[in-house]
Amino acid sequence: MIARLRGELLESSFTGCVIEAGGVGYEILIPVSTFEKLPHPGSEAVLLIHTQVREDAITLYGFATAGERDLFRQLIGISGVGGKLALNILSGMPVETFRAAVTGGDIKLLSRISGIGKRTAERLVVELKDKLGSGGETGGMPDLPAPQLDAFRDVAAALEQLGFKRDAIDRTLRQLAAENDKKDAEALLREAIRRLNF
Repeated sequence: MIARLRGELLESSFTGCVIEAGGVGYEILIPVSTFEKLPHPGSEAVLLIHTQVREDAITLYGFATAGERDLFRQLIGISGVGGKLALNILSGMPVETFRAAVTGGDIKLLSRISGIGKRTAERLVVELKDKLGSGGETGGMPDLPAPQLDAFRDVAAALEQLGFKRDAIDRTLRQLAAENDKKDAEALLREAIRRLNF
């Protein structure tokens, strides 16, 4: 399965893009939120990928952040929600706004998303409320661009091995992510330990 793709962005639109990697051009379906983060064609792009394999097709869905991909995977796990509708949801509302709407049971706000009626909005709340309220698949990790996320995951794992509690680790890494200080993993680890021991 393809999980991450780095290569030259050949073309892009609101709904998809083509990235060439290793001499192969990959057609990838994306939400508008990812399109807005893409560089100009001809530049290098990095996307996190969800690969959907069916008897008649292999479809690649691309995302600029782990939060987008994690939410997409949770959405397509709901009965009646396919890849197209999940992309509509991600295109219609930022990840954090959607999470807040679900955990707050805001059916009216969710129903404003293209393709989401009242009944579907109610089902989203019922099926996702507990999952999103507990941090979902991301496990509290910051919602970061793909290149930075790997470093944060490595640091989180190292801090857990050192005996720090998960909630404290998440809080510290979110602070570091918000500061947008693009440290490498080693520098991030040193700074996180300093703050956790403060």
